[in-house]
Amino acid sequence: MNAKYIGIIEEIKDQLANGSLVAGSKLPSVRQLSEKFSCNKNTVIKAYNELEKEHLIYSVPKSGYYVVNEFQNPENKNNAIDFLSAGPDKDVMPYIEFQHCINQAIDTYKEELFTYSDQQGLYSLRVQLVKYLQNLQVFTDPERLFVVSGSQQALNLLVSMPFPNGKNNILIEQPTYFGFIESANLHQATTFGIDLSTEGIDLDRLEYMFRNNDIKFFYIVPRFQNPLGHSYTNNEKKRIVELAEKYDVYLVEDDFLGDLDPNLKSDPLFSYDPSGRVIYIKSFSKIFLPGLRIAVVVLPKLMINNFLRYKFSADFNSSVLSQGALEIYLKSGMLNGHIKRIKGVYHKKMKLLQEACELLLPANTHFSKPTSGFYLSVFLPETVTAKQVVNLLREKNIYVDDASRMFLPEYKKENLLRLSISQVNESQIKPGVDQLARCIAFIDSRKNYITPNNFLLF
Repeated sequence: MNAKYIGIIEEIKDQLANGSLVAGSKLPSVRQLSEKFSCNKNTVIKAYNELEKEHLIYSVPKSGYYVVNEFQNPENKNNAIDFLSAGPDKDVMPYIEFQHCINQAIDTYKEELFTYSDQQGLYSLRVQLVKYLQNLQVFTDPERLFVVSGSQQALNLLVSMPFPNGKNNILIEQPTYFGFIESANLHQATTFGIDLSTEGIDLDRLEYMFRNNDIKFFYIVPRFQNPLGHSYTNNEKKRIVELAEKYDVYLVEDDFLGDLDPNLKSDPLFSYDPSGRVIYIKSFSKIFLPGLRIAVVVLPKLMINNFLRYKFSADFNSSVLSQGALEIYLKSGMLNGHIKRIKGVYHKKMKLLQEACELLLPANTHFSKPTSGFYLSVFLPETVTAKQVVNLLREKNIYVDDASRMFLPEYKKENLLRLSISQVNESQIKPGVDQLARCIAFIDSRKNYITPNNFLLF
């Protein structure tokens, strides 16, 4: 029976792969296949049930079985070394676990999931989020939480809306997340920068900017910053909150990778904020499932009504199906188990990347040294541009990121590379850095005589 059941599955998959079965095709009846394979009907039904679980086919009562969509063959490994992609490691995303949560959410909420819901987010989800945030030293209540369609939506809304301090300008780290820069540009917001290095920011300079530049809010990524991977010390975070309070500046804290922090004593800015000065944003895109499009914002009470208006004008409410499934995932304790697994994965990859950089990169090249997270930045020699490196490595199927788009025009640097460890295989890290090192040395020695053909010589 087992051999015949597997044989049925393999034959249908072969027909899907070669195109003889396409989306919408009706499959042979159970009786027809049982006769073809000389087996009982239960064997065929078992095979069809397995194909349904893989979402390759679906059943229509009293009609039969049909193909869901064109079959996609597993991607061939092309030996690409990917330091560019910044989504979660596909091998650790909890697809099956979350599928169960989606199914349960539909069974639990039924029509509630497919009608308009609370604009602030499902209350039952916000209750679970309050408990989850306590693990990150963020203590609040459901009334201050907003569920949004990803952190980018939250940032875009905050750029566009007025703040209680009546100020207009924005301050950002340089470099910083390019999506925020894009939102600021689209809304024509006056945006100032403050230099961030592997040593942090100049707090005296920060005080000067707060005092003299009508700053509405300071957008800051205090843990595993994008692109540098930098994390602030608790003392620095405490001082930043004190300066914000002194000069009536709000802080927008993007803690998108805070769950990966191996330092249990590291706290968010929010934990040093007694007066409602910090707006805390937590996304699930990097640590969980990007397509979920769910993030949470903790707002000062003064800003709740105004934020509600702006959120309503953007999309009324975020996906209720995603919210219901996430609530079940949180309530079951699955997310805690998932985070425990991924902390080890990303910490190990980052350690391997730093060891390779230390061993292989040229002496006139420097790099940041985050303890975990996704990102590490490489500071190239003055004679080498990130664009040159990106283009030449692409010829060898190695992908890295030019970080120039992460700067305001007046701060722009052309010699900063960002490496992401999230989707690169552990076994590829050292060979990838070796090729990067060879590329840097080659460009540095040839200077203006670089072509892809020349690059093949090194």
